[in-house]
This record gives sequence, C-alpha cells and structure tokens, in this order.
Amino acid sequence: MARKTRREAEEAAIDLTPMLDVVFIMLIFFIVTTSFVKEAGIDVNRPKASQAQTKQNATVFVAVKASGEVWLDKRPVDIELVGATIEKMLAESPTDTVVLQADKEAKHGVVVSVMDQIKLAGIEKIVVAAENK
Repeated sequence: MARKTRREAEEAAIDLTPMLDVVFIMLIFFIVTTSFVKEAGIDVNRPKASQAQTKQNATVFVAVKASGEVWLDKRPVDIELVGATIEKMLAESPTDTVVLQADKEAKHGVVVSVMDQIKLAGIEKIVVAAENK
C-alpha cells in the first residue's frame, strides 16, 4: 500500500497593497479638489428678504458690522485694504463671487465703500447676504 502524504493546505492570503494604493489616491484626490470656505469671522444681524437664495460656491466672505468695522478672514480689516486682502485670497482660491454680509444697521456709505474695494480687486459679482422672511 502506498502511503498518502497529506499536503498542508496553503494559506490563502489576500494582498491588500493595491487596495491601499487606491484608497490613498482617492484620499489625495478629495483633499485636492475640496474647496475650503473662509468665513468672515463674525455674526452680523442680516436684513430679511422674501427673495433670499442660498449661494453654495462662494469662498470669500466680507462682513460689515453695525459699528462700521469690516471683517475678512476672521480678522478686522481697514476699508482701504479690503481690495488688497481679497486679491491675496483670490490667489489662493480663485472665485468670481464675493458674499457681503452687511449688518442691517450698518451705514450705507461704509457698505458702498467696501463694495467699491471689492470691485477694484477684480470681482464682478457681489452677493449681499440676507435672511429669508
């Protein structure tokens, strides 16, 4: 009688290296394509409007407080420096729209001066933030 030798079953192993490569490539893709929203840094008491709409793709927010202070990128900015600051922000993340969050008690002259500085920075679309009634 011939002896039957039992071969030990080879352990099945799954190579995870290709899957990990794909996961890391996807992670890098999502990090690169994500746009980070920069808030103005303060809360303002926005006026109410019945036709207010949500703007999704804005990355630059400028806030004007009731006292006349202008905030951009979570810090106060002088009105004359708003244009230069926006130009720096546009170099980091280009956009064609700036959202202006003006307090309903802010003076009209300050808001117009800020809008003028935004236009000087090369932005054609200025969205004024409001709340739905």
